[in-house]
Amino acid sequence: MTQVNINVHHLTRVEGHGNIVLNVNEGKIEELKWIVSESPRFFEVMMRDRYYEDVNHIASRICGICSISHSTVSLQATEKAFGVKPSEQTILLRKLLFNAEVIESHILHIMFLAAPDFLGVGSVFPLINTHKDIVVMSLRLKRLSYNLAEALAGRKTHPLSCIVGGFAKLPQYSELEDLRKRLEDALIDLATIVDLFKTLKIPDFQRETEYIALKDENEYAFISGQIASSDTGLTPVENYLKVTNEFCVPQSTAKYTKNARDSYMVGALARFNINHEQLLPKAKNAAAELGLVAPNINPFMITVAQLIEVIHVVEQSIQIIDRLFVTGIKEEPHQVNPKRGRGIASVEAPRGILFHDYTYGEGGILKEANCIIPTNQNHNNIQKDFEALVPIILQQPEDEIRHTMEMLVRAYDPCISCSAHMLRVSFK
Repeated sequence: MTQVNINVHHLTRVEGHGNIVLNVNEGKIEELKWIVSESPRFFEVMMRDRYYEDVNHIASRICGICSISHSTVSLQATEKAFGVKPSEQTILLRKLLFNAEVIESHILHIMFLAAPDFLGVGSVFPLINTHKDIVVMSLRLKRLSYNLAEALAGRKTHPLSCIVGGFAKLPQYSELEDLRKRLEDALIDLATIVDLFKTLKIPDFQRETEYIALKDENEYAFISGQIASSDTGLTPVENYLKVTNEFCVPQSTAKYTKNARDSYMVGALARFNINHEQLLPKAKNAAAELGLVAPNINPFMITVAQLIEVIHVVEQSIQIIDRLFVTGIKEEPHQVNPKRGRGIASVEAPRGILFHDYTYGEGGILKEANCIIPTNQNHNNIQKDFEALVPIILQQPEDEIRHTMEMLVRAYDPCISCSAHMLRVSFK
């Protein structure tokens, strides 16, 4: 195309508001931008001067999809600041709760936001006629994730029972027995979704970039580990500012980041590339069936990596429940002595590595907070993907160019609203 004028105002099937602009004149790209148009959000300021017991509940409001991720990392940051060491039972229950969020968030993206692109329709609604069984399975998986979170934390969105050092309410054995059976059934549903994905045509676009995720030598990392880069290796979570290197750009209300290269990717594909050897057996088998081999440098394969992760966390959840049945679930004392201190923590939210950095003053009052969101870290990589992708698809009709660019952004499963943060605000 020698003349192209694309202006996508508020991309659909993503969380939040983002725009795509492409102008081509006489075959030359004059403007190509991924634009974040969200108003800045001020959660770091909202948490300031709050008592530590309130902080994780405020943090969970940063995102309605990743509430558990923000609650978990918030608790970990506070625990590090106060020197609190959670028990083995608390860690197991947090992993199980975290897995509920991974299932729900990934299935939402895989089947309701991304699958319509691969199946050539505009939304999930036509799939009710053409793929009804798959839609029903997807809803069943989402219901399972919500019920799992309800048993552990009272509810999936903005969890209630998570507290510094443990849980205010423990799940019942009867609840876990029922959920274990449903998790076994979920593996059957997921095998059917894998069969569907074997038939889908995923765009073959490749661009080398840096991949960053948590790395834990003991397991596929979600709530523990060090920062791992495909380019620079391991570094402690406390060095997150040296890795993220936030900076501002004119077209975005969210900051960009970069590390060893001009941009880096976080999220399911980054985690797979760094941690694939630690996938559990059924997830490894599914990856082989779908042709996902590390390192994979096709951003459209993020959705496939998410599907592999759902299988992994379902399999792991069954193992955790079995472990809890062996050890027993016991009421544990929660002794917290608030003190001055700084705590930095990181988890792998469904969309990628998430950082919370807290500084507490006297009496358990939070004085400073910094949150760096996964999508914040992916914006720059989306822009760089555009710059590599568009020149090789310019021979296509304009509608196809637009759709391919939209598909690319949706592949990242962006949570745009959460990414638009401001670090320091003074009210006078």
